[in-house]
Amino acid sequence: MTHEPLWAVVAGVLVACTLPGTLELAALTLGSFVPRRRRRGTVSELRGLAIVVPAHDEEQLVGDTVRRLVESEAATCPVQVVVVADNCSDGTADEAAAAGGRVLVRDDPARRGKGFALDHAFRLLLAEPFDAFLVIDADTEVSSDVLKKVVEAFEGGAAAVQCRYDVANPEASARTRLRGLAFLAFNFLRLRSRERLGVSVGILGNGFGLTRATLEKVPYGATSIVEDLEYHLLLVRAGIRVRYLEEAVVLADLPVGAAETQSQSSRWEGGRFGLMRRLTPGLALDALRGRTRLVEPLFELLLLPLSYHVALLVVLAAVPTLWGRAAAVAGLALVALHVLVAATLGGRLRDLPYLFLVPGFVLGKVLRLRSVLAASRRDADWVRTGRENPAVANPQEIARR
Repeated sequence: MTHEPLWAVVAGVLVACTLPGTLELAALTLGSFVPRRRRRGTVSELRGLAIVVPAHDEEQLVGDTVRRLVESEAATCPVQVVVVADNCSDGTADEAAAAGGRVLVRDDPARRGKGFALDHAFRLLLAEPFDAFLVIDADTEVSSDVLKKVVEAFEGGAAAVQCRYDVANPEASARTRLRGLAFLAFNFLRLRSRERLGVSVGILGNGFGLTRATLEKVPYGATSIVEDLEYHLLLVRAGIRVRYLEEAVVLADLPVGAAETQSQSSRWEGGRFGLMRRLTPGLALDALRGRTRLVEPLFELLLLPLSYHVALLVVLAAVPTLWGRAAAVAGLALVALHVLVAATLGGRLRDLPYLFLVPGFVLGKVLRLRSVLAASRRDADWVRTGRENPAVANPQEIARR
C-alpha cells in the first residue's frame, strides 16, 4: 500500500503554511535594493511635540532616558517629555520628574499594559497644543538628532513615522548576537524595504510617532500584548501610511538571561499568533474585495516568526515529495539570503558565525510552543520583561548605525 497521497497532503499543508511567508520574505529582501524615493510634502510647522515615555517600575532606567531626551538636539518646535508612570510600585515617577520630565501617574491594576498607558496619555495630551507625539520606551538610547528628524518628517507631511529601532547590546552574549541578527532582519531590513516599495512600514512599539490628525482619526485603542502590530493594522485599514526614518536611531537592550529572553519571546510571538488567528480572515476578505493596501500587511501577518518558519521548512524538506522538498530548499535558501542581506546592510557581518546556534535556538522555540500558545489567548496577562544588568548604549555605536 502506497503512502504517496498521504505525503502529498502533508506537503500541501506545510507549503500552504509557509508559502505566504516565503513570498513576503522574497519581496522584502529584494525591496531593500529598490532606489530610495524622494519625499515630497508641504511644510507645516508644528506647535509642539510630546515625547511619551510609558514606564512600569523603571526606576533604574527612566531617569537617564529622560535626561537624554531633554538634552537631545533641539527641534524646530517646543518639545515636552511626558512620562506615564503606569501602575508603578517603585520610584519611577520621582526619578522621571527629577530628570526634567513631566509625569502622569496612572493607577489602574485591572487594565495593565503599554497599550492602556499610551491611550491614557494620548487622551490627556490631545487636549493640549501638541500637534505630534513620539513614543520612546523607558530603557532607550536615542541618536542626538532623533527629534529633529522626526519633526522634519511631520512638517513634511508624514502622518506617522517609525525610527530605526536596533539593539544596544548585541555583543553581550552569543544569544544577543543571534537575536540581534533577527532584529536586523525584522526591525531594519523589512522596514527599509517597505519604505522603498511605497507601503506602510509598520510600528515597532519603540521610536514611533503619530500626528494629532492621525490619533483623532484612529484613537489608540490597541490593548493586546502586541499592541504595536494591532494598532498598525488599524492605521492601514484607515488608509494611513507609516513612514520609515532610517537615519533616526533608537536603541534598547535585549535581555541577557535565558529566563528573561524566553519570557519576552513567548509574549511577542504568542501575541502575534493571537492576532493572526483573530484578524487574518477579515484582512483576507477585505483584500479580496479590492482593498489592495491590505495585501502586504496580510502577508506580513502570515509570516511566522523565523524560528517557526524555518522549523516548518525543515519538516517539509523531510517529506518524501519532490515538489515539497524543492519548495523547502527554496524557502530555506531565501531565509539565509534575507539574514545575509540584513547583516550586510546593517553592518553586522561579524555576527554571522553565531548562526551555528540556530538549530538549538529553533529547537528551543519549538519546545516552548505551549507557553507561546498560552500567550496567544486574548485574556493573556501582560508581563513586564525582567531587567538584568542593564547596559548603557554607547553613543559611538549609535553614530555607526
